[in-house]
Amino acid sequence: MSASLISELRALVGDDGVLDEAADIDGYRGDLAYLRGADVVCAVRPRTTPEMSAVVVACGRAGLPIVPRGGGTGLAGGATPAQPAVVVSFERMRAVRALDPIGNTLTVEAGCTLAEAQRLAHDAGRLLGLDHGGVGSSQIGGNLSTNAGGNNVLRYGMAREQVLGIEAVLADGTILDLLAPLRKNNAGYDLRHLLMGAEGTLGLITAATLRLQPLPVVRATACVGTHDVADALAVLRRLREEFGEMITACELLPRAGLELVCRHVEGAREPFDPPAPWTLLLELDTAARAFDLPAALEASLGAMIEDGLVTAGALAASEAQRAAFWRLREGLPATLIKMPGCLKSDTAVPVTAIPAFIVKAGAAVAAIDPACTPMPFGHLGDGNIHFNVLAPPGEVAPGLMARLQRAIEDVSLELGGTVSAEHGIGLSRREALGRMRGDATIAVMRRVKAALDPEGRFNPGKVLP
Repeated sequence: MSASLISELRALVGDDGVLDEAADIDGYRGDLAYLRGADVVCAVRPRTTPEMSAVVVACGRAGLPIVPRGGGTGLAGGATPAQPAVVVSFERMRAVRALDPIGNTLTVEAGCTLAEAQRLAHDAGRLLGLDHGGVGSSQIGGNLSTNAGGNNVLRYGMAREQVLGIEAVLADGTILDLLAPLRKNNAGYDLRHLLMGAEGTLGLITAATLRLQPLPVVRATACVGTHDVADALAVLRRLREEFGEMITACELLPRAGLELVCRHVEGAREPFDPPAPWTLLLELDTAARAFDLPAALEASLGAMIEDGLVTAGALAASEAQRAAFWRLREGLPATLIKMPGCLKSDTAVPVTAIPAFIVKAGAAVAAIDPACTPMPFGHLGDGNIHFNVLAPPGEVAPGLMARLQRAIEDVSLELGGTVSAEHGIGLSRREALGRMRGDATIAVMRRVKAALDPEGRFNPGKVLP
């Protein structure tokens, strides 16, 4: 059956569009959470939406499930086959369908990388608000399928807030065209929001119309220190009162995390002296040329130093210094991903609960194994604190990571938070979703899945517990 299907798929997308040799499909077997999953029958790489539709129909006749794959940078196992399947890659669907600098929209296919979409917007004098550590390799389709977050959520919102329309292929091959670049459209159910964040379990997003913003022309970036997380929140509150929506990012880094980055990332160094228990990376920008934003931020932070909220700080005086500040922030998760025995968490709590969350989660980790090193960091402005944990050196005790993950998630849920803020559910958080959502909510999710994918062929084994 597999041989017959592969021949049919080659006829649909071309010989070079189907990979079935073991060496060729090795890169399609997993993502950053699970490097290898179940068997991959073949990897199919359509070039157009009609080809994608035909591939879905062919796999349906053969009774084989489909696992959609973007850039493979996921941290929840969403692109890792949970059972033998055909992997469908969007890497050759990269066309730019439309760019409208007057309507402030960009329409691209799902295989376009986030970095390329950002460049297209920038070259047109516009900004795409979505930005995160996987910018260079993650694809637009994957970003929307997981409702990606990142560094700019404080100002621009999650991935779904960047989208005006989508195109998708449903489980029966139907092509759903919802690409119209309309900011006002109350015509029936908004199906785009149903498919975004569904991780390819309800439909395959093939293109999107993205919302663009005015390109900032003035930017101010600073690193400042605080005694504790409560003071860090007070800094954010002051900045919001003074600068409003100009605040683009407010990232929190612990002392242990900065020390780790300075040891492992080439060129990384402390942003100011003396070091502080907690560091905030702040970025503000505006499209208003008349406003001296760096001077205003410097004055504001100076006042906070006098008030004792800020212990020390540094304002980026050049693009190189700004890049150095951001290297500290992005260097922490990049370093942790490479380290053995590291738990990668994706919790979020209400912003006001962040100090309590960090204290309680730290206590929960210490109760399980006091030799573990908590590494809580992330997006202070939206409550998404990645409470990562480094296990002690040596062989990780059986079950330790699962126990730590459960304890941290329990603290988040106790404080009204979530088990997945921006990475998705995928394979790794299905059980946690079952604990977070009530029976009624899970039942409705199952009914939606059954309605759109009655045979359960789209990304089986993902999301639903």
